[in-house]
Amino acid sequence: MIPDRIDVNVAGGLNIPLPPMARVRQKFDATRLEDIAGAVRDEFARPEIRSLVKPGQVVAVGCGSRGIANIAQIACTVIAELKALGAKPFVFPCMGSHGAATAEGQKKVLETYGITEESTGVPIRATMETEIVGHLEDGTPVHMDKNAAGADAIVVINRIKPHTGFRGATESGLTKMLAIGIGKILGAATYHTHGMDAFPELLPRIREVNISKRNVLFGVGILENAYDETARIEIVPARELATREPELQAMAKTFMPKLFFDEIDVLVIDEMGKNISGAGFDPNITGRNRRVVDWPAKPLVKKIAVLGLTRITHGNATGIGSADVITMRVYKELDIPSTYANIITSTNLDGGAIPIIMNTDRDAVSLAVKTVVRVKPENCRIVRVRNTLHLGEIEVSAAMLDEVRRQPDRFEILEEPRAWPFDAQGSLAPLLEDVHAAA
Repeated sequence: MIPDRIDVNVAGGLNIPLPPMARVRQKFDATRLEDIAGAVRDEFARPEIRSLVKPGQVVAVGCGSRGIANIAQIACTVIAELKALGAKPFVFPCMGSHGAATAEGQKKVLETYGITEESTGVPIRATMETEIVGHLEDGTPVHMDKNAAGADAIVVINRIKPHTGFRGATESGLTKMLAIGIGKILGAATYHTHGMDAFPELLPRIREVNISKRNVLFGVGILENAYDETARIEIVPARELATREPELQAMAKTFMPKLFFDEIDVLVIDEMGKNISGAGFDPNITGRNRRVVDWPAKPLVKKIAVLGLTRITHGNATGIGSADVITMRVYKELDIPSTYANIITSTNLDGGAIPIIMNTDRDAVSLAVKTVVRVKPENCRIVRVRNTLHLGEIEVSAAMLDEVRRQPDRFEILEEPRAWPFDAQGSLAPLLEDVHAAA
């Protein structure tokens, strides 16, 4: 049992001089939707969408566990439009093994996003039971949430974005939700035994079985800009998912934020969580993935220090194994059953490995800096981010400012270098919220 404090004999100690940090704005395309509800209503106004919904239909509306901007408003508007067309919708958690792989846990995840029976005006029917609706060619059973399988029709809502563990024409989005998410823990665990590298071909096949065996109407696809704002909402009929979702996936990749550096000595991440990324902190941003994943991405990061978990992740620290150092706060907030349920389902067990634990934020940052070889602390290339969703405003060490100044099209210096704002207990003051000029 790890105590509340760990006293470690670190040669030379951790009281090293950390280089001052400058606050910097990274410049991204800020295209966004100003009228979220209006965009959803415009999609429902399309005749080919309206014709799919029949009066009196009981429609299962699947919502997931990812942190999606404006998700409650989008879900509520979808439900209102279904009702206006005479349907009888209900919400079901469409999230595989998340929420500690329990019905109540998954319902609680939805509640943290503002998706409740009170806000939507419809029931939330949560279960971990599935119905086997068909089989793949090799005999693999295709699982579907029992409530969804018993409905007259199915709709899913999800953000379309690059996945954190594989590359393909469709990655994280509607297809994945109509395979992994709707399959609950039984389906998710079954499909992961094929290996995540098989997902680009496997998940579309599972999707097509579900579509052929049950009345899947459409998916509501959401794209976000690099500032974690809603950039596009499009309803894709089930019959068009195979052709349209890859196009939206390609578009989503152009919207993704990034760190405009090829090499970083130490990346300090204030918070990680399932609402930030399926991997806790996004490998598409950090360039680092689990040991079993071939991931030739930039930047090259030598050390990663994670200082906290988001409140909304409810202790699920899936992906923590990709960090080098965490704080005692992270360790104490870690919910083992929730994390392990998710990790074991994925079969990538190193994602649950516990990194080196340091007592405070300052100790965690100092250890990461101290253990970068052949680099003096004052010359260390350090980047600090709030999380891997919010990269508009970051902090960089003084050693990186020349590179920043050479690229005015990518960066704007908001505040010159200053000392790290640790308090007497070694805790860091939070980074400011992202602020950016209107597009």
